[in-house]
Amino acid sequence: MSIDRVLPGLQSLLHYDKRDLKSDIAAGLTVGVMLIPQGMAYAMIAGLDPIYGLYAATIPILLYAFFGTSRQLAVGPVAMVSLLTASGVAVLAEAGSETYIGYVLLLAFMVGLIQLLMGVFRLGFLVNFLSHPVISGFTSAAAIIIGASQLKHLLGIPLPKSHYVHEIFISAFQQIGNIHWQTFLLGLGGIALILIIKRISRSIPGQIIAVIMSILVVSVFNLDMQGVKIVGDVPQGLPSFQMPILDLGSLNSLLPIALAISLVSYMESIAVAKAMQTRHKNYKLSPNQELVALGIANIGGAFFQSYPVTGGFSRTAVNDQAGAKTTLASIISAVLVLLTLLFLTDLFYKMPNAILAAVIIVAVIGLIDVKEAIHLWHTHRIDFWMLIATFLATLMLGIEKGILIGVALSLVMVIFQSSYPHHAELGQVPGTDFYRNVNRFPEVKVRRDILILRFDASLFFGNSQRFRDALNEYIDQKGTSLRAIVLNCESINTIDSTALKMLEEILENAEKLNISLFFSSVKGPIRDRLLHSPVFQGLSKDHFFMSIQEAVKYFDDQKAGNSLSHSHQSYVLQTNK
Repeated sequence: MSIDRVLPGLQSLLHYDKRDLKSDIAAGLTVGVMLIPQGMAYAMIAGLDPIYGLYAATIPILLYAFFGTSRQLAVGPVAMVSLLTASGVAVLAEAGSETYIGYVLLLAFMVGLIQLLMGVFRLGFLVNFLSHPVISGFTSAAAIIIGASQLKHLLGIPLPKSHYVHEIFISAFQQIGNIHWQTFLLGLGGIALILIIKRISRSIPGQIIAVIMSILVVSVFNLDMQGVKIVGDVPQGLPSFQMPILDLGSLNSLLPIALAISLVSYMESIAVAKAMQTRHKNYKLSPNQELVALGIANIGGAFFQSYPVTGGFSRTAVNDQAGAKTTLASIISAVLVLLTLLFLTDLFYKMPNAILAAVIIVAVIGLIDVKEAIHLWHTHRIDFWMLIATFLATLMLGIEKGILIGVALSLVMVIFQSSYPHHAELGQVPGTDFYRNVNRFPEVKVRRDILILRFDASLFFGNSQRFRDALNEYIDQKGTSLRAIVLNCESINTIDSTALKMLEEILENAEKLNISLFFSSVKGPIRDRLLHSPVFQGLSKDHFFMSIQEAVKYFDDQKAGNSLSHSHQSYVLQTNK
């Protein structure tokens, strides 16, 4: 196996174009500066001390830079994964305790292992079962939950730890008279400053500017002495090597949330990576190698006190806008965080928790996708209600149940659409050999003696009855004039044994009723499957045609040469009992 397949990032660095160095340095420094306050803030969402956010922004980023195929993707701690981490581990141990941290490191290892195995066995397609409306509904609800979880830091009042937003809002309303106004104004000022800078230019690190300004304000006015909560001591030094504690009970307890994080984080990462690749088009993106890279990043990070990471939307956008050309930009970002850990942690001592809450709130505002809901309302109502159902389930029942309900809805829709596919009777466009849906093209010519049916799906056990029922309805509508059926098979890609048995029964009954059954546009593998059946082996090749028009012409020629007798029996092709 070639090095470019195993280590695509390393391969691009070995053939580095020096003309990209200036852009990569600028992007790396910009994202690195942005990553420091974000990482610390997201660690708080995960129920960890801020330092663990910096740990998560070192080793995992370096590993992805060598194994990943995206040149712009910015890997590291993100809000969504942080919330999922907290929701899964908080039920097992108290947030911030040594036991809690041990579970988090084990969770990172499990997420990495699942993603690595999915990549090795090419199982990236599994994320397709999480439909976009479900992800949009879940993400929007999770963003609200994340924002609500930061109210205690923004308002300076104690609020219950809960993933149910109504409990947080009720408690906040009840304590509205206890708001710590210095904390609240400091947080609001941070939010306003970040949003203003973001509007001016996304490449300017608004978060770090807000952090610096807040530290200066706290220091000058001694706000920490007036009740404003600050971060305090931030441990100095690189993350130490630490083995995740493996035991069967912990593995079983964490497996559901590990699976959820593996899928959701990969979907977030691959979505933004594809967007970047589509924009640049100067390299190939491998979805399965992305799984491998994220898996290795999480596994490696788990041994150096990192919680689960993935590619993030906002930092990737900034990375791209700042000019990132290769993964060297990510390496520079990680090195900047490492230097911060070695020499600059003392500078964050007086950073207020309210400003970290401001960083989080601004970041998650963009995750609430109202435009998508409006769009689906106008274009696809079923998808709209899936989005709303997932959104409400996540808000009212919690993160884990929201994900499970979303996945269930996605699977139900796949099954429903496969079992009830679209079908149509076709008619001839006047003056042409084209045939179109009679309901969409009222000018087409429809004959009473020929039924031309198109079934827009592969045939399998789940929709065989649907096919038979639809065919019977069309036959009933034609009445006793019907002499031939043409099945347009251009949309049928596979056929299983149940569907084959159903077609055999239809053929046998059609012959008894003196109705000719023709097939047009049959793909080779489907035709082979049919002709291996004892019932279809007796058919001549004249029952299979390249086009609908050829089948119709053959029937007309046959009808002109031989007068077919009419039957007054029922023309519904029933199943043989």
